[in-house]
Amino acid sequence: MEQNYVYKEIQRFTQWWLWLILVVLNLVFIYGFYKQVITGQPVGDNPMRDTGVTVATLVSFLFSAFFYSLRLETLIKADGIYVRFFPFHLKFKHYPWSRINRSYVRKYSAITEYGGWGLRYGMFGKGTAFNVSGNQGLQLEFVDQKKLLIGTNNPKGLSSALKAMGQLRD
Repeated sequence: MEQNYVYKEIQRFTQWWLWLILVVLNLVFIYGFYKQVITGQPVGDNPMRDTGVTVATLVSFLFSAFFYSLRLETLIKADGIYVRFFPFHLKFKHYPWSRINRSYVRKYSAITEYGGWGLRYGMFGKGTAFNVSGNQGLQLEFVDQKKLLIGTNNPKGLSSALKAMGQLRD
């Protein structure tokens, strides 16, 4: 799948504030687990059972692992654009050039246009968006009038790749 690409980009959630929240959350649960389950001292005035503390700690770690696994992968190849938002998309979605009327890099507002970051299907009449961070994206407008925005952290590189292939259509 990943052979013979002209452009490749992999993005992850790297916002410092998100990871700070997750680290603090995990530390709180680890502390509670250690204090109550390991040392036997109940946490709080109305403590959970040890099983509940253990499950909550595991869920906290699984939630962090889920965020760590999230990644947006974009490939530009001779036959079209491939995109995958793992783990929601296990296989790449292929958009052949023949289905695309327009393809260009543009600035956008994740909040006002799509309601935030992540997988955004049909929000606010702007079409679908796959984005992780930032405010730049590859806008695709298809022959069936549907739209897809794929976020990018490398707008110049993406534009150059599209231009070199003759697929920068704005």
